[in-house]
Amino acid sequence: MQKRPRTPCIGICSTGLGDDVCRGCKRFAQEVIDWNGYTNLERQAILDRLEQILVRVVQGKFDIVDKTQLEEQIRHQQIRCNFERNPFCWIFDLLRAGASQITEPSPYGIRVKADWSHLPLPSMKDLLDQEFYEHSCAYYERYIVPAQEVLGP
Repeated sequence: MQKRPRTPCIGICSTGLGDDVCRGCKRFAQEVIDWNGYTNLERQAILDRLEQILVRVVQGKFDIVDKTQLEEQIRHQQIRCNFERNPFCWIFDLLRAGASQITEPSPYGIRVKADWSHLPLPSMKDLLDQEFYEHSCAYYERYIVPAQEVLGP
């Protein structure tokens, strides 16, 4: 039996406040509402889309110098992380859990790209989260809204 994909919910849902895209997990409002009714394939498609967007955002600001070191540190710090996802997603999980406690990223096997190295890691975490949200909103506007207009209510 195939393992049921876990919800990406992080407990900060803004769809109840009227957002079309959740500020917490970055799913679309209808995906949040219908999640429990989706098949494993439908859930995985949503998770794959979110992962692709997140990887693109994090990859623009970080390099992975040592993937093994990154994984070891995340495990050592007991940070909730899905190691089946792309390692750039691990960086996001790491920063979300402890950006304010990390003074130097190199012991974690990562490096901030030169254009972004002037920002403290808590600011990087916020920037990544904002860009992740903006890219999810752009995807929604480009692909979902037009389909809803064609299909109607």
